[in-house]
Amino acid sequence: MNVFGTIDRPTTHDPKKQDPTMHRPTAELFGPEAPTRDAFSAIASRQNRNLEMQLIPEALARAHMHERLREAESERRATRLAAARRMQRRAERASMRARRALAMAVMH
Repeated sequence: MNVFGTIDRPTTHDPKKQDPTMHRPTAELFGPEAPTRDAFSAIASRQNRNLEMQLIPEALARAHMHERLREAESERRATRLAAARRMQRRAERASMRARRALAMAVMH
């Protein structure tokens, strides 16, 4: 069974809604001269391999998007950290000005 599904064929657990080409072939698909069990295995293996090959670009795109999202989140964290450091320096400068002003007021 297809574990991941695709956009065109999402994974479903309802047997009535499953696409017969995505699963093991049955004798009904082949008529009276149905292949042997070994032939079924070979056909199923080929279909799974073909399906896996078709899903490779989708898996690569999913991995690429995951990496891009991780990079974006990292960049957002770095931006927030830089802004926090700027605000901290600004607050320290304001604090120093306030101390100097208080010292001047006390000295006069």
